[in-house]
This record gives sequence, structure tokens and C-alpha cells, in this order.
Amino acid sequence: MDARLNYFTDPTAGKAFKHIMSVGRAIKESPLPAATQELVSLRVSQINGCAVCIDMHTKEAAAAGETSVRMNLVAAWREATVFTGAERAALELAEQGTRIADGAGGVPDEVWAHAAQHYDEGQLTALVLLISVMNTVNRLNVIAQQPAGDYEAGQFH
Repeated sequence: MDARLNYFTDPTAGKAFKHIMSVGRAIKESPLPAATQELVSLRVSQINGCAVCIDMHTKEAAAAGETSVRMNLVAAWREATVFTGAERAALELAEQGTRIADGAGGVPDEVWAHAAQHYDEGQLTALVLLISVMNTVNRLNVIAQQPAGDYEAGQFH
């Protein structure tokens, strides 16, 4: 399967991706725990059906020491006992922030309040940025039908 577009050779995409990568680095360097970042990235990508991002974030999470049990249970986090309260709040916010069109009014106040019980303002800011950027990147990849399976952990660092 070949992608519809080659973002790596297009000059406009190249300029845009420099900024997206810069945002990604800022999020990585934020006080939001790295494990939470990978779990949220994986869940948003699952919801959006972005195979290349699922491939990437599964491999990055594994390289960072995440267990296969937790990665496999991200899609069913509500029923899983392997996530902390903070991770569950982040996953809930990620789902609500990704499925905005599914619920009138956007992210419910109780979902935000639950996340705010576990994360300070800097972490919440990083979490919202992460959810937003992952949704953007997922859409870029899904629209262009980027193939998955060849990513190697650390490839874009």
C-alpha cells in the first residue's frame, strides 16, 4: 500500500511539519508523565483509526518500558484495572476531546473536573495540546492513507 501523498517531499508539508514536530517536542518535555503521553496518543489514534500512529505509539511505549498488557487494554480502559486514576482521567479526557462531534457541548465539565483532580495546570495544558495534535496528525495520516508497520522506535527523534 502506498500513501496518497508524500509529506516528506512536499515543501508546504515540510514547513508545516516542522511546526508540528516543534509542538510535539514541547509536549514531550512537559511535566505530563511520558507513560500518560503514550497511552493518550495510542487511544486517540485507535479512535481515529490511524494505523501508522498506532504502530508508532505502541512501539514508542514499548521502548519506554510500557507493558503489552497495558497497551492491549487501552481500547478497553474503563473495564481494565491496570491504569491509575490519573491515567484513567487522561484517557477519558482524550476520548471526549477526540469525539467532540459525538456529544453536544464538547467536553463535559465533570470530565474536565476529574482530570483537574489529577493534573496541575501545566500538565492539563500539555494534555490538551497532546490530544489536539494527535487528532491533527491522525487526520493527516488517515486522509493520505499512510501505511503502517515499518516504524522503528526513536525514528523521529
